[in-house]
Amino acid sequence: MIQGTTSDAGKSTLVAALCRVFRRRGLNPVPFKPQNMALNSAVTPEGGEIGRAQAVQAQAAGLSPHVDMNPVLLKPNTDTGCQVIVQGRAQQDNLEAWGYHAYKPRVMPAILASHHRLTRQYQHILVEGAGSPAEINLREGDVANMGFAEAVDCPVLLVADIDKGGVFAHLVGTLALLSASEQARIRGFIINRFRGDLSILQPGLEWLQRHTGKPVLGVLPYLPGLHLEAEDSLSDCAIVPGIENPLKIVVPWLQRTSNHTDLDPLALHPQVDLQWIGPNQSIPAADLIILPGSKSARSDMEYLRQSSWATAIQHHLRYGGKVLGICGGFQMLGNMIHDPKGIEGPAGSTPGLGLLDMETRLEREKQLRLVSGELCLHQAPVTGYEIHMGISRGEALKRPLVLLSGDVREGALSADGQVAGSYLHGIFESRPACDALLAWAGLEQPETPDYQAFREAAIERLADAAEAHLQIDRIIAIAGCCDQDSQPEMS
Repeated sequence: MIQGTTSDAGKSTLVAALCRVFRRRGLNPVPFKPQNMALNSAVTPEGGEIGRAQAVQAQAAGLSPHVDMNPVLLKPNTDTGCQVIVQGRAQQDNLEAWGYHAYKPRVMPAILASHHRLTRQYQHILVEGAGSPAEINLREGDVANMGFAEAVDCPVLLVADIDKGGVFAHLVGTLALLSASEQARIRGFIINRFRGDLSILQPGLEWLQRHTGKPVLGVLPYLPGLHLEAEDSLSDCAIVPGIENPLKIVVPWLQRTSNHTDLDPLALHPQVDLQWIGPNQSIPAADLIILPGSKSARSDMEYLRQSSWATAIQHHLRYGGKVLGICGGFQMLGNMIHDPKGIEGPAGSTPGLGLLDMETRLEREKQLRLVSGELCLHQAPVTGYEIHMGISRGEALKRPLVLLSGDVREGALSADGQVAGSYLHGIFESRPACDALLAWAGLEQPETPDYQAFREAAIERLADAAEAHLQIDRIIAIAGCCDQDSQPEMS
């Protein structure tokens, strides 16, 4: 199990790296995260929902994503409430934080059941913790870190990010806040994102090993330009456009932005200048405005109004710009968003931007599916996935943006061709579809890079770094010390 001294210490990337390294060595690995809190998620082939990071780790292991790889996913609706997803399906719509602490004992059997199923199929389970194991207020009933590791008798490696500073304090302090049995469970440290001369760090590493009695199993270097899809926070993957007049795209950073990884192919596109615009930032002129997915479309719609985006979008359209909405952003383009059952917050209705003649009603049954079809722009083939509670209806849907397999209409394109929307996540990952959308937005002769090849190359680069800088044989030996035959039977 890989645990971290902090959030964003490198747990997700380290598990992805080890999945690929173990796969290279023929060790049949599988990723696993007992509990994940993230707004970036993926749909599995069987129609379940898991964290996006586990889908990337599955790719690194050469596997299709499965709900057992992330049996509990928490998707925040507010600062204190979240939707609870267990083994791919939503169980609670908006459970407050205090309520989830009482709910945790109910999810532990599902976590153990998923883990046990994986032990029957795979030689090595590479587990990712969540946040830090030293959060004193979260220790009771823990299912995400040491609570899980103790339950299945799993050895742990602790990773810390030196790029943030204070790496020795993070490691020693985390160790000090654990119980004696948990301290014994930690078999070594890994330091992540190191820049500079390793010889200068060496005295600190020697002190750390003397002070704690734990080995440092490697120091991973900072890898500039490495892009793996982020678990939740916005990834720094933008590149400088390679042409003189790139297509300018602006995107509001909403309070509950979800699946912002939809836009990673654009952030990496050499012909595109993509800017995320946060609160209190001026809204620049652009060719295309994209409204991204949202876990709370009504509250984010109010945020758009309060932040002058509604006015800016109208001004943008008057001067010939284009607007695209994805999932929750698509819902905001309509006339109204109704949530009579209070699925994403207080019950009620919120006016949308009124740019597409449709209304959306939130329903308890979440739509989860992988889809393929044809973009109605230039008949470009497209693939993607749907994750949404809302059902949209109205005249606008008679002009679909996408024709799915089976002649199913999806999304909408306004009569004047300036406004489009779709429930499809991942729509820019298809090269023909991305080319067609960028051409619609005004880019002459788009040449979209192969995003799948780019992602695969990033995993390979990460695994190469792990092979070069970590004591892989020793890590494999530590992973092999867990006797899977001794795991408890769970149905």
